[in-house]
Amino acid sequence: MKVSVLGATGYAGAELLRILYNHPQAEVVHITSESHTGEKIADLYPHLRGCYDMVLESMKDIEAIGKDSDFVFIGLPHGHAMKVGRALRDLPVRIIDLGADYRFRDTSVYEAWYHVPHTDPEAERVYGLAELYRDEIRDAKIIGNAGCFTTASILALAPLARAHLIDVNTIIVDAKSGVSGAGRSPKQANHFPELYDNFRAYNVAHHRHTPEIEQAVTDLSGEATVINFTPHLVPMSRGILATCYATLKEGVTPELVDAAFEKAYSKEFFIRLLGRGGYPSTKEVRGSNFCDIAWHIDERTHRVIVLSAIDNLVKGAAGQAVQNFNIACGFDEKTGLDFVPMYP
Repeated sequence: MKVSVLGATGYAGAELLRILYNHPQAEVVHITSESHTGEKIADLYPHLRGCYDMVLESMKDIEAIGKDSDFVFIGLPHGHAMKVGRALRDLPVRIIDLGADYRFRDTSVYEAWYHVPHTDPEAERVYGLAELYRDEIRDAKIIGNAGCFTTASILALAPLARAHLIDVNTIIVDAKSGVSGAGRSPKQANHFPELYDNFRAYNVAHHRHTPEIEQAVTDLSGEATVINFTPHLVPMSRGILATCYATLKEGVTPELVDAAFEKAYSKEFFIRLLGRGGYPSTKEVRGSNFCDIAWHIDERTHRVIVLSAIDNLVKGAAGQAVQNFNIACGFDEKTGLDFVPMYP
């Protein structure tokens, strides 16, 4: 498959190139960057030296790129992918957007949270969280890759919501992310003296991943869902740990919770269940497409606490995009992705 990466100089774009290099069924034919057009990708990311001797192009002739590609991966900020989608609508090329433009079925939700008009509301899109939506992903023209916080959170909550074991309107998600989730552009909050030896919350009660989690939990449970989601920034480069709380419905036992996770994920290669009482950590999934999940039951409060760890740049972005690509192409989902996490 001929693939192109639009926005190859972001962290997710560079991680996508790293993964695609070892994918036996993918040939990267175009990489783009508007801010670094004409430069070699290996000059910007020296870890790609000897692997990619490619020059970054402009997206100005997007139709030519589309005609030359079977798949286009879009690693651009929100608001840009929908323009690409419109430009490529009449071509047979398929799109995987690592941003937010195609994650929502209801574009009014996107507009309310992202504060920009959606210019491609008629596009046929599916939500790209592989383990939960693979049937829809197989034939999709446009796949809206799930976000990083949302991947960790939804995978943690999905078995409980689908089995109707929790009151979905008692969900609280408390999640911590490494700084690469904020992108490569320099910001004061991500400056080393500000970040090091520090730990803080941000975008409390209005983070844009909130409605994405709500959409998925509503799908799974059949009940309209409103949650509390609070993200935190921690001084590490990669990783997300999501701690998800919910009240169990009356009569739900720890054994029913155990059975729900086993039923949902026992056959999923990329989800590793640590069981009741386990403790996932970000270092144990670093550099991999795995999601490690464990759960605890607080019998005193009759609440369940689910812990979920992923690498935000792999399972939370580029790795999930390749997993979706594999599903859409009919390849084994593990193709190009079955590597062991880096440790320590």
